[in-house]
Amino acid sequence: MKARNIMIQGTMSDVGKSLFTAGLLRVLSQDGYRAAPFKSQNMALNSYITAQELEMSRAQVMQAEAAGIDPDVAMNPILLKPNSDMGSQVIVNGEVFGNLTAAQYFRRKHEFVPDIKAAYHKLEHDYEILVIEGAGSPAEINLKQNDIVNMGLAQMIDAPVLLIGDIDRGGVFAQLYGTVALLEAQERARIKGFIMNKFRGDRRLLEPGLQMLYERCPIPVVGVIPYTELDIEDEDSLSRRLLPGSVRDRIDIAVIRFPHIANFTDLNPLERISHVSLRYISDCRELGCPDLIILPGTKNTMRDLQWMRENGIETEVRRLVGSDLSLLLGICGGFQMMGEELADPYGVEAGGISRGLGYFPLRTIFGTEKVRRRVRGTILTQCSASGSRSVWERLAGSTFLGYEMHMGTSDSVGGAQPRRLMELTDEDSGSENSRHRRRADRITGGGNHMDGCISGNCIGTYVHGLFTSGTLRDNLLDLLFERRGLTRDAAGQTDYLTYKNSQYDRLADVIREHTDLKAIYRMIGLE
Repeated sequence: MKARNIMIQGTMSDVGKSLFTAGLLRVLSQDGYRAAPFKSQNMALNSYITAQELEMSRAQVMQAEAAGIDPDVAMNPILLKPNSDMGSQVIVNGEVFGNLTAAQYFRRKHEFVPDIKAAYHKLEHDYEILVIEGAGSPAEINLKQNDIVNMGLAQMIDAPVLLIGDIDRGGVFAQLYGTVALLEAQERARIKGFIMNKFRGDRRLLEPGLQMLYERCPIPVVGVIPYTELDIEDEDSLSRRLLPGSVRDRIDIAVIRFPHIANFTDLNPLERISHVSLRYISDCRELGCPDLIILPGTKNTMRDLQWMRENGIETEVRRLVGSDLSLLLGICGGFQMMGEELADPYGVEAGGISRGLGYFPLRTIFGTEKVRRRVRGTILTQCSASGSRSVWERLAGSTFLGYEMHMGTSDSVGGAQPRRLMELTDEDSGSENSRHRRRADRITGGGNHMDGCISGNCIGTYVHGLFTSGTLRDNLLDLLFERRGLTRDAAGQTDYLTYKNSQYDRLADVIREHTDLKAIYRMIGLE
């Protein structure tokens, strides 16, 4: 039986499409429907490795979590990961297609229509209802040719559309009316309702405007959603959590906000801890004297290393780490920066050779194949080179689940024996991922392997998501508190996955209270 559907489009980026999609999926799941998200093309640097060891956007992973289902790469068949101002790495069906400039992708995007249709039909077979998310605005008239993500997709799959506007930015009536005015007649006919998002104040003050909007554009407003503080994963670098923050608590964690920052969602589990501040900085004057500095993932390691070097952050990090004032953690691209050298012989990133930060005796070479695997890991027992206790000893035996996804491999330099941080084993996710596992093993040299490095006040790893489950997060926090001579109070603290589910339930409650859910269900074709 063909699945029912509804599409969520927006008047612009960051109006709340992703969260509304997640909330509606949660409502449908609570009401007993088998529902799934779908976004034909997403542009974001936050991505995830599925149980089949394929790569997809974390936004659709978040939406799948809200729906109570496992992420499937069919939910996001095309992922664009910007690696320069003019180009992106293109991921199709979870695998690297190649690097394309914006102009090249625009000319070739019609080639991916069969992949989009196949992914959609797969989900149609598996679920009762599909909630589809658009991208940006459907009124970008310069980009409408061969559209595969907004009205072009809605026509392709015959979907009714809800259009969301952001009242918090101002001009929401112009957003909604102007978007409709720029559409073709058959496209306008697909819009069955408006949603006004992020409203602050008394809704009664809106009523005259709602009536005037309907007179000029006879599409009902089926929801006015209040501005609501929710702690749910953000899609990309528009996230407000990346804005510079101040030190508010006893423990200060500073994250370097690279221009091409990727997978900053790795750090979300550290944000909700009592007496811990996690802040993002992009200027050396903002750094201060944090307990922990984190070099996160990046989609262009070499250029972001150069950026850090030019704006003075590298010098300040060296001073703090060398003076024993701060500890340093690198994740994926941040870990690669911490070696002695980075080489890009195939032009995967910037090309050429760059000097690293020199904390680890490693040389990273960027290759043409991406390592993708889900792993479980254990931090090794650590001691210093002289046999004395390491500052990181508190982490010994910590466990975690995570995933690797990187183009480069890092090997020792000149016969050095780097002290490895952790032992990894492949997460057992069934036989269907064996092909991907063999590929990763061929690149890295085995299914079970050592990862990361430790040296003095510095550690680094390729693994993403390592603070979401297991004991590593709590042990790291205990270490930071102990260095300050403090004891961390973990009483009443819920685990991160339970906390995330509570946020999805809050989001569903908001949608139930502030939208005409019966009207939305009628649009889907439900009684």
